[in-house]
Amino acid sequence: MDIINISLKIVLKIFIAGFFSGLLLFSNSSFAENKVGITKDIKSLDIQYSGKKITIKRIQNTKNKLTNGFAKTSRVCPPFCIQPIEINPNIKTVGEAELLSFLDNEVKSGEGLLIDARLPEWFEKGTIPGSINIPFSILNGGLESEHTRRILKLLGAKKTGDDWNFDKVQQLLLFCNGLWCAQSPRAIKDLIKIGYPEEKMFWYRGGMQSWQLLGLTVITP
Repeated sequence: MDIINISLKIVLKIFIAGFFSGLLLFSNSSFAENKVGITKDIKSLDIQYSGKKITIKRIQNTKNKLTNGFAKTSRVCPPFCIQPIEINPNIKTVGEAELLSFLDNEVKSGEGLLIDARLPEWFEKGTIPGSINIPFSILNGGLESEHTRRILKLLGAKKTGDDWNFDKVQQLLLFCNGLWCAQSPRAIKDLIKIGYPEEKMFWYRGGMQSWQLLGLTVITP
């Protein structure tokens, strides 16, 4: 009987230890969920995109690393040269927190658009949720281009005779592939030439490389 009692006690101790160990693991797992926030105050951001709710958040695996093309550090320059922090003194350069605020306010209210200025083949590989694709190459033709004129009308510009009125155009936040990408800077410079108000444009310099480096949500449109 003593041997049986001792055996039962051992089994009971193992069960209790295992139970509390499992409980601790469960507790740690629950605590770890959403441990990787965006900012101290923002864990995630929900937006509507193509009629669906998309949650923008960071990858929760703290050991995650980039393995795609954006893990590459060195590209031939030119054309892939590092961009300056400021491309125009009147156009604000923003980071990820400001971009999320823009999505949550200007885009949500219909007063602004997040513009992926890359060529369509880049856009189709993955983009920031909430963005629309207006390739920089379309704007090269200036006001002589039918495509450019159509885009300006969609952005809220009005044509009266030979003149364009930009008083009620939307605010634009443009981005491309990252610190080495000149596609969005070229789009911004072409918009300035056309007459688009500089104070209504913003630039996310970090682009897709910085976005993915931070583990933020990417969608395939």
